[in-house]
Amino acid sequence: MVVSLIKIVWTKTAQDQLIEIYKYISQESAKNAIKVVNDLTKAVENIIQYPEKHKIDEYKRGNDGTYRAFEKHHFRVSYRNENQIIRILRIRHTKMSPKNY
Repeated sequence: MVVSLIKIVWTKTAQDQLIEIYKYISQESAKNAIKVVNDLTKAVENIIQYPEKHKIDEYKRGNDGTYRAFEKHHFRVSYRNENQIIRILRIRHTKMSPKNY
């Protein structure tokens, strides 16, 4: 069994955004809210297996190639691959105007 040394760290911003996603979707359906949050969380956990599988984040100014992003359920997850740490930076709905950061 191979143990991964890569650790996932969620920023406070990303944690808060995930909570807001849950709250918003649960107004219509708690079941769907749980599914979306679980799917986003699993997608983040899968980054460990191949941290560079997602596209370089085109909205990150001065991106040195360590900032990446992917979309799931109309949400865009931005993260940074810092060697042994994958830092989840933000989660935004794809209909929101993208922000350069």
